[in-house]
Amino acid sequence: MVGGGSTYTPELVDSLCDHEDRMVVDELVLLDPDSDRLEAVGGLADRMLRRRGWAGELATTDDRHRAIDGADFVIIQLRVGGQAARHTDETLPIGYGCLGQETTGPGGLAKALRTVPLVLELAEETARRGAAGAWVVDFTNPVGIVTQALVDEGHRAVGLCNVAIHVQRRIGHYLELDPDGIELEHVGLNHLTWVRSARVDGVDRLPELLGRFGPELELESGVPVGMLRLLGALPSYYLHYYYCLRHDLAEQSAPGWRSRAEVVAALEAELLAQYRDPSLDTKPNKLSYRGGAFYSEAAVRLMASLHAGTGDVQVVDVRNDGSLPGLPDDAVVEIPCTVDGSGAHPLPQRALPHEMAGLVAHCKAYERLAVEAALSGSREVMIRALVANPLVGQYPLAERLADSLLAANRHFLPRFFPDTR
Repeated sequence: MVGGGSTYTPELVDSLCDHEDRMVVDELVLLDPDSDRLEAVGGLADRMLRRRGWAGELATTDDRHRAIDGADFVIIQLRVGGQAARHTDETLPIGYGCLGQETTGPGGLAKALRTVPLVLELAEETARRGAAGAWVVDFTNPVGIVTQALVDEGHRAVGLCNVAIHVQRRIGHYLELDPDGIELEHVGLNHLTWVRSARVDGVDRLPELLGRFGPELELESGVPVGMLRLLGALPSYYLHYYYCLRHDLAEQSAPGWRSRAEVVAALEAELLAQYRDPSLDTKPNKLSYRGGAFYSEAAVRLMASLHAGTGDVQVVDVRNDGSLPGLPDDAVVEIPCTVDGSGAHPLPQRALPHEMAGLVAHCKAYERLAVEAALSGSREVMIRALVANPLVGQYPLAERLADSLLAANRHFLPRFFPDTR
């Protein structure tokens, strides 16, 4: 696990134990350059695993070669620059009248520039040192852009987000159904998806859901109930940044607004202090406030299915390969796939209506340019990416933003600033 010092790690440790019926892990290696975090998280992980009767070996290291050597799965959940860089992503754009967010808009581009080159290095290391047929499983945001870069380079990789499994669980809650029995038509790009149907025993229950729980769904998605009914679909939470942009900009510009990075940094300090308690051998309750609900369950399910070749259906980020009409085969999309030992195979989807298809095409053009900018270190391509981003889309604003983001991230962008190597 790259980024093994993450406060998320205990979630994944718990899920590994829950799924030992399908995948028994012989060795779990937590890789992280931060020795203090690694000691705290690794200590709790060890106590949790022993409490669960796990018979494997747990190792912690800051040595990339040691961690990846012989691995069947390399899980990537890193955050280049930590919460401090995230804070910049979420606040700097506000001064330019743009959305401050870590995976969409200008902040999402800055995160992609910091992240893509390092993830590709790790994937190349996996190809050299990992076990034959090793998989790279990427949770690192922006997942769509990172996975596009991995797929473009031909790596054996799958991207994963927690949005689909979270929505499935929420629908089950509202309809008082077993969520695992709900078949989602979840389509689009990472953080730009819609649930177009939710079938139970062949019957679409989404119209009922929208009719009965409109106000609740508005609160959870951030999208007004009128828009939900216009769409006839349930958009992911991140769509409200597009549908309600002016409202979000006003909210971020209001006195007293705090970035999510500030909130998470304070929470992580509390969590790490709890993790250091030698008597703690279970996940603390406060971890549920960290965000990313069900991501660990989705991750372990994916790995277990790749390992056991079960052929079940899961929502992941993969090459389109003709599954979603209107996009090229090599475009990475987030849709239901059949997962077996040879990979995740996208299932054919209905064509998107114009209001969805246009936004998807627009954002995919931006994602392609984001990958090109991250790999080339080109300021010009970065500006083109910002112009292509629906949440920026203006020149010379894009040029001013690019220069400000580059200056703020100089230390993390050796391809743009070779002198920082």
